[in-house]
Amino acid sequence: MKLTDEEQAMRGGEFGPLRQWAIEHQIKVGTYLGAGDFVPVTQAHLMADTESLGRAGVEWLERWAALPQAHRQVRVPTITDPRGTDFAQAQRLKQQPWMLDLERRAIAAFEALGILMTDTCINYQTIMPPVRGEHIAYGDTGVVIYCNSVCGARSNFEGGPSALSAGLTGRTPRYGYHLDAPRRATLVVEVSTTPCELADWGALGGIVGRLAGDYWQVPVLIGVERVPGPDELKHFGAALASFGSVALFHIAGVTPEAARLADVVADEASLPTHVIEHADLRAFRERYAKDIGAVDLVVFSAPQLSLLEMRTLAGLLDGRRAAIPLLAVTSPQVKPDCDRLGLTARIEAAGGTVLSGMCFYQSYAREMAEANGWHRLATNSAKLVNIIGGYGYRPVLLPMDQCVDAACAGGKLRA
Repeated sequence: MKLTDEEQAMRGGEFGPLRQWAIEHQIKVGTYLGAGDFVPVTQAHLMADTESLGRAGVEWLERWAALPQAHRQVRVPTITDPRGTDFAQAQRLKQQPWMLDLERRAIAAFEALGILMTDTCINYQTIMPPVRGEHIAYGDTGVVIYCNSVCGARSNFEGGPSALSAGLTGRTPRYGYHLDAPRRATLVVEVSTTPCELADWGALGGIVGRLAGDYWQVPVLIGVERVPGPDELKHFGAALASFGSVALFHIAGVTPEAARLADVVADEASLPTHVIEHADLRAFRERYAKDIGAVDLVVFSAPQLSLLEMRTLAGLLDGRRAAIPLLAVTSPQVKPDCDRLGLTARIEAAGGTVLSGMCFYQSYAREMAEANGWHRLATNSAKLVNIIGGYGYRPVLLPMDQCVDAACAGGKLRA
């Protein structure tokens, strides 16, 4: 890779051992992926839950956190993905003291590096959404696909060490979606019916993800009859990234790089085309509803809920009572507004639990299942449905109102 004088100085250790490690890591990644040089970035977003870090990862961070301040501070604003717990609710979830201790140690280490503990996977809704053409280094797949597609920013999926390195050096290898050519569409998806429910937008994302199935595939949707809202695009993108490892999509006439189909497709006839009908969405959901019978808990998470989703949930619960655990996970930025507007009180008065700053599947989900006797889970998140089975759960994908109905009926699903 071609290095600037400053990058050479980092590599030579003139900016301390941590930045030297970071640039060396990035050179290895960039060399492997064919990057010719680095591109400056304005923001970094770091996935840093302690279930993934483990004790060894936290100890590694603590060693760097002991460096002199000038050698350990990030160079560009660096924020974090959800953590592994909500300290205020950990006892209710039956999380163990060792989990909380590890969380506190990780937080202290990150703060020593100058990282902002935002603890959110919806930073594009709550903190500082990037603008079209802005080069960033984001980790969470749902964050990357939304910012690439809906905001028109430029990022690859940056694993934890790579996102941390970008924060420390202020740059990332110039490959993939930082370039123009890989951002053009590689397949066309014709949607015959525009989804109405968030769960169906997630189902659509799951179907398109399976059709693409490759990080370097870029689907473009046609036939979408209206401009989807931010939460609809959030669920669609999160599921698309989860089921297909896809980092960028276009919707003709909606997303910024595809004002016209011709903006991202040179020759439509040369691309594979797929048609998705309403029956396909129904079949996708039914695949997860087989032999469930009843559920043990309801979870709204992955991605964290927006203020408007929290308002909708509160409205569905008014005058009712959940008979099984109902968990609503939002961001630390949205939670105070929910408190101020009375949404938290309404949800909790109906027997729900509002969680902040965590993500259900990143929060020792298997251990929580064992401690609480949870096995069958209902959610309106296709992303969560795709992931949570690996933790021993049997999930079912339902619209939010049907999830609430199940919670208030003691876990029984609507026929």
